[in-house]
Amino acid sequence: MSCSDLPASIGLIAGNGKFPLLFAQAARRQSIKVICAASKGDASILIHLYADEVRWFTPGELKKFFAFFRERGVKSVIMAGQINPDTLFNKNYAVDADYQALFAALADRRCDTIFGAIAERLKAEGMELLDSTLLLKGFLAPKGTLTRRAPTENELADIDFGIGIAKHIGGIDIGQTVVVKGKAIVAIEAMEGTDRCILRGGAIAREGAVVVKTSKPKQDARFDVPVIGPKTIMMMKKSHCACLAIEAGKTLMIDREATVALANKAGICIVAA
Repeated sequence: MSCSDLPASIGLIAGNGKFPLLFAQAARRQSIKVICAASKGDASILIHLYADEVRWFTPGELKKFFAFFRERGVKSVIMAGQINPDTLFNKNYAVDADYQALFAALADRRCDTIFGAIAERLKAEGMELLDSTLLLKGFLAPKGTLTRRAPTENELADIDFGIGIAKHIGGIDIGQTVVVKGKAIVAIEAMEGTDRCILRGGAIAREGAVVVKTSKPKQDARFDVPVIGPKTIMMMKKSHCACLAIEAGKTLMIDREATVALANKAGICIVAA
């Protein structure tokens, strides 16, 4: 989509982290109006500073959420930021009939299945789900070693091994991250997310583990795009992991300068392959 094709307004489904904030800021620079449906307990309150209108919803309020976009004439939608997976099994969250119907029709509850169903529902409502990196191409990781320290030979061997494993688990939509040490699979990301996977893997490996995060072989750019940032490095430092390998051109780097600076300070290597 070229700049001339950009919509005048976009509906933003905002989850956690800085991804939604970055998108809203980028949209403002392009004079695009942002109508934000923010996830309670996930999205940052700072979204009010950058979006033109914000309404807060729990994950189970699908009917209200769709009506909010529909009533404001939203035709284009972006998903940015993770929704806490714990909410999927949280019995304290009230769910409406639309939510119950959508989940009852799912063949399984893998990421692509859930988000694909939401995309289809948006389409039925006359809305198109767009590439979540649409306005953030400049944040995609460039190829090469991004830190002062380059990977050691052992780390390179683990990276090569880990990429194959990460692509395999991504291909069956389990997760995007694997923690490896000495060509042993120490941890694989599932619903808990990258940060918890790193902590779990680091606790087992004790020190020197390599974290590999890649896109899925058939990655849908509309949702679940790989994202790393300062918090990723903080989790690696806490768990004594040594090297982070990501996929160049397909991984969003939040606060790249801060991320690299933290890694350099901790002696952690970041490689985009």
